[in-house]
Amino acid sequence: MMFKGLLLQKNEAGEFSAAVTDIEESRLPESGDVLVEVDYSTLNYKDGLAICNKSPVVRQWPMVAGIDGAGRVIESQNSAFQPGDEVILNGFGVGETHWGCLAEKAKLKSEWLIHKPAGLTAAQAMAIGTAGYTAMLSVLGLEKSGVKPSDGEILVTGATGGVGSIAVCLLSKLGYTVVATSGKPDQVEFLKSLGANEVLDRKVLSEPGKPLQRERWAGVVDSVGSHTLANACAQTKYAGTVTACGLAQGMDFPSSVAPFILRGVTLKGIDSVMAPLAIRKEAWARLATDLDMNKLGSLSRTVSLTEAAHEAAKLMNGTNTGRVVVKIR
Repeated sequence: MMFKGLLLQKNEAGEFSAAVTDIEESRLPESGDVLVEVDYSTLNYKDGLAICNKSPVVRQWPMVAGIDGAGRVIESQNSAFQPGDEVILNGFGVGETHWGCLAEKAKLKSEWLIHKPAGLTAAQAMAIGTAGYTAMLSVLGLEKSGVKPSDGEILVTGATGGVGSIAVCLLSKLGYTVVATSGKPDQVEFLKSLGANEVLDRKVLSEPGKPLQRERWAGVVDSVGSHTLANACAQTKYAGTVTACGLAQGMDFPSSVAPFILRGVTLKGIDSVMAPLAIRKEAWARLATDLDMNKLGSLSRTVSLTEAAHEAAKLMNGTNTGRVVVKIR
């Protein structure tokens, strides 16, 4: 049995290639106990890094790309999943150390899967993807830290990206006043249509700044890191919460302890890759009810599996906006 997948390879000389090719089903990982027919996948920042060989994301070669997938169970060795069940996969090293979901079939571990919530289609689930699921984890982080809409403005950095755009949608629907940052002036009206009350040029946060600055933000959803995250913390109100989930500007954090010990600011890390299933289920249940599906449709577009590598390159050079859904079949 053969299936098509986006296979990443390196030869003995270290030369890299990424191409959609026919793959023998017998090559699927033996460690998986659930065989899934993938209907849709998506492109996240980490997928772009792997497909374009921009960072050592891939730990084993060859590798089928795709950290997200939505589809139907074909075979299962775990009674929790039956043939025909619709499932979602996010993270857990898939597409890095375990063959991923940019393919017609994926063999996955049952403990990585959740049943798709009612009210979401497979295409919508992948329009959300790890990026949207991470945005929901960030919103839950703010809520569980006690940040309320009445407390003031919420800053969302990197707002035209996958995490940022869905965070804007979610926070707006939940009644928060959202201020977005973006380096794309032509996307200001688009971000306002998603629910941003104000859009700032990302340059106002991306340069080195003072350890403490004028207090403005009740909370922050940051997917950028580096100076942007440092400035966001420096501008956060007393007892506010900053959630950090990304490193688009850099992995460094050029800040001081001042916001944390003088203003009681909380810096909360958001991990989407290895988050426990209970938290995943909570996030996906909230996405099914709290995300405006009309807005989701406006910030996502669908491409074919054969177009995925080209779209990943656009993601890496910063010319992509919103979410890219990959229709596998």
